[in-house]
Amino acid sequence: MSYLPSRRGAIQVGMLGAGLNLADLSRAESLVPPQISPVAKQVMLVFLTGGLSHHDSFDMKPDAPDGIRGEFNPVSTSVPGTQACELLPQLGARAHKYTLVRSMKTNSSGHEPACHMILTGRMDLPPNFTLNNVPNAMEFPTLASQVKFAYRGQKKLNLPPAAILPEPSVNEAARFRPGQYAGMMGKKWEAWHIDVAARCPMGNGACPDCFRFEGTPFEHSAQSIFTTPTLTLPEGGQTRFRGRLDFLDFIQGQQVQLERQTDKLDQHRRQAVSVLTDPNVRAAFDVERSAPEDAERYGRNKFGLSLLMGRRLIEAGVRLVQVNMGKNSSWDTHRRNFANLKDNLLPPLDKGMSALLDDMEASGLLEDTLVIMAGEFGRTPKINKDSGRDHWGPVNTMLFAGAGVEGGRVIGASDRNGAEVIDGLNTTENLAATIFSTLGIPRDAHWEDMEGRPHRMYHARPIEGLI
Repeated sequence: MSYLPSRRGAIQVGMLGAGLNLADLSRAESLVPPQISPVAKQVMLVFLTGGLSHHDSFDMKPDAPDGIRGEFNPVSTSVPGTQACELLPQLGARAHKYTLVRSMKTNSSGHEPACHMILTGRMDLPPNFTLNNVPNAMEFPTLASQVKFAYRGQKKLNLPPAAILPEPSVNEAARFRPGQYAGMMGKKWEAWHIDVAARCPMGNGACPDCFRFEGTPFEHSAQSIFTTPTLTLPEGGQTRFRGRLDFLDFIQGQQVQLERQTDKLDQHRRQAVSVLTDPNVRAAFDVERSAPEDAERYGRNKFGLSLLMGRRLIEAGVRLVQVNMGKNSSWDTHRRNFANLKDNLLPPLDKGMSALLDDMEASGLLEDTLVIMAGEFGRTPKINKDSGRDHWGPVNTMLFAGAGVEGGRVIGASDRNGAEVIDGLNTTENLAATIFSTLGIPRDAHWEDMEGRPHRMYHARPIEGLI
């Protein structure tokens, strides 16, 4: 049984839980109030789908032998003794704002199990795990669904606690990676899947600057970066709209009507209406019409504007925002690793992430928001015959900033060739524990499957020395 939300109208407020309306979900979530810490913060997870090469970004090995050492040069950063790739100059200049964890491990070098491990926060795979009909009810629930369960009944939340944007992790054959949906929790615990990336068949990289791995010409095959969502009022509203309408015009035109209806609705329906009427939420989705200076700083592309959308949703009050940076294959550089990183991937990432850190620091959001940049694994030390690097689960590097993280540090280390962890081993379970702890979720928290059986959320301690 599949729990894939509708791809058409993925921001439909009346379909927020992949078939259930928001008011019904709100009512279900309020049954058992959790004990969230009063000092809880927020989390923004930037997921580099496909796996960034640590050798060619933040854990370079200039002294490694030929065939392992990459084509790029390491350069000094704002932190003495710490280097980064020459193609990340802006992030290098901000190294004092973040900490690198160079000792992360995923227990698989395959996309499917590795994605499941990082996105669910588990190193093991569930019983009867299958790649047939993904997503399915045999998967562990994504971190976002677990957070939604933990935050059930929080009266101060007018928005869903967890959101994922701008599209799911899929490959060119439109196959979904496991671990992205509610799985064995059941569809009522689906996170807010904001599937608004334009339907570009290739879609690798920072659309409209998308690319083919083999270097053959390809042009972005959509009129925009994001699609205008089809919206519906919460179930019970007096008006139904069909067709594709401009988001802001629709919201502004309906706000008065919705406010008139609010007095007649119960508290759960009022919470659903608030998603439509909150000006911060409206602004979050209008990134393609951002001020020119914002678009220039972030980059007028899917990478930059997705980060801007995620930042605005954090500002609006969503507790966990996951930004999928490209489709699954975007960072899967089996071929032309160096050409694609140089021409298509690292420059827009450098610009967008730097703008995000600057904006969040200037606004004060960074103080209360943990920003994480991670892929499902690293890439092989050995460069293959196609000038690429293949999947590598034993070690990769992740970036952390904000929410009490002291910048300018490096935690853990890989060996001389970037092949194995030699100091400070961390896994996807440590990553999940760090996220849950930041969100104020207690150590004894659990989620329940569709049979009512409890499953603990924490399977390790938060990353030691990070916060």
